[in-house]
Amino acid sequence: MARVAGELIVAAAAAPLTVMAGVAPVAIGMAGQAAPLGYLISGGVRGRGVRARRRARRPPDEEWIVGASYDPALAPDGEFDARWLDAAVPDRPAVLRADDYHTVWCNTEALRRAGVDGTTPDPPLGRIVRRPDGTPMGTLREWHACDLVLDRLPARPVDELVQALRVAGAHYARAGLTWVQDAWVEPEMVRPYLEAARRDALAFRVNLAQRADPDRWRAQRAPFAAVRRRVEAAGSALLSARTVKFFCDGVIEGGTAAVLAPYRDTPHTCGMPVWPAAELAAAVRAFDADGFQVHLHAIGDAGVRTALDGIAAAVAANLAWDRRPVITHVQLADPVDLPRFTALGVIANFEPLWAQLDPIQAELSIPRLSAERAALQYPMGDLARSGTRLSFGSDWPVSSHEPLAGIQVAVTRRTFDGEPRDGWTAHQRLTAGQALDAYTSGVAHQAYADDRTRLAPGASADLVWLSDDPRTVDPMRIRHIRVLGTWLAGRPTYRDTDGTG
Repeated sequence: MARVAGELIVAAAAAPLTVMAGVAPVAIGMAGQAAPLGYLISGGVRGRGVRARRRARRPPDEEWIVGASYDPALAPDGEFDARWLDAAVPDRPAVLRADDYHTVWCNTEALRRAGVDGTTPDPPLGRIVRRPDGTPMGTLREWHACDLVLDRLPARPVDELVQALRVAGAHYARAGLTWVQDAWVEPEMVRPYLEAARRDALAFRVNLAQRADPDRWRAQRAPFAAVRRRVEAAGSALLSARTVKFFCDGVIEGGTAAVLAPYRDTPHTCGMPVWPAAELAAAVRAFDADGFQVHLHAIGDAGVRTALDGIAAAVAANLAWDRRPVITHVQLADPVDLPRFTALGVIANFEPLWAQLDPIQAELSIPRLSAERAALQYPMGDLARSGTRLSFGSDWPVSSHEPLAGIQVAVTRRTFDGEPRDGWTAHQRLTAGQALDAYTSGVAHQAYADDRTRLAPGASADLVWLSDDPRTVDPMRIRHIRVLGTWLAGRPTYRDTDGTG
């Protein structure tokens, strides 16, 4: 780092910003879907219902209306009715992703086209929320249930996806970002990334994390290795494909994260594990043996334990190498499992913006957990004190991609309105220096880019220039620090020319 007249220049301004799961104005979408120029719908509450309003003129040639990211806390239990969406879009199928990206809200026409009705059984990894009479309400949770509708969406042209990457890159640069990870890459998404690299449309470095499927991971090993070779052969310094992503569970607010004790509101269930434990361990061992970095989504305490067990199995079975395994989110973890992160060399990747008492926590997550268990969420401080390497990201478009907002929450554990005054689970707060390290050198370590963490002649100039030093300003003002400039390998990708950041 370097100081310039009270300002700050930071090397390796990277964040594992997961450009994943869903359709957003500037984001690559799950399964090849993206709508950077498309018609979006946003949700709001009025009275006892939810209204949908048009934010842009509907393109007349769009067969499907696709949008994101509505707040699931706007409706009781996060359950949204198709009829509310019908009022805004009665004439064509419409599907919206919740901002947790584990839930979709559909109108009646989308359900009809997908063949989802009262006789449709819940799939193995998913749940169709139903009305009292058994008919589908319009909310689908997790994996296979969401795919009942999402699989019907028309594919987007490669040119449109490349344009989405251009637009996303401009947003990343404005936020001071130089490296991202797309943490949910399906086969059809590889070509747009390669094409963007060929057209010089990437203004950021990106690592592709190919998603391992519990039903067909053995058949995926050879294709994943082939994609890695294909990306390497393209010869772009901005593009890699060294990671395999595993989803161990869902989300607490939806009651689908795998937990060790039953949910309070549904005492008959401990969530929805995506993988049988033994199968996950076998898959992690296999992809680790293939030389892939493993990256495991684990939110519930049972999910975290299963992820750690899978990594332990790989460490025990395979030859030692610089594997740098990652467990991302780590929302709820049993304290007895925390020392295993350091022992196994696991990088704990947090989304610090989530570590606040927001409506998702207050209205959906905490009511599903006991007070004692709710207080165990996002154990950043405990893991940092134990010597675990931390990296920070956003899971964008799940939440804001701006690191300065995440640093503020990591330091304060307060909402932007300042609540609670002393911080939520304040013993897990980090210093501004620790949070800044997690967004820079911590991510660079995760990205195998340790050489981009220093300011020195000859070093790779991935830099961000900040108007103020997050370590010295009022912690509740950190998010207001301006990004004055961003450089990727010495090339400017953003300059604040109007003084607004």
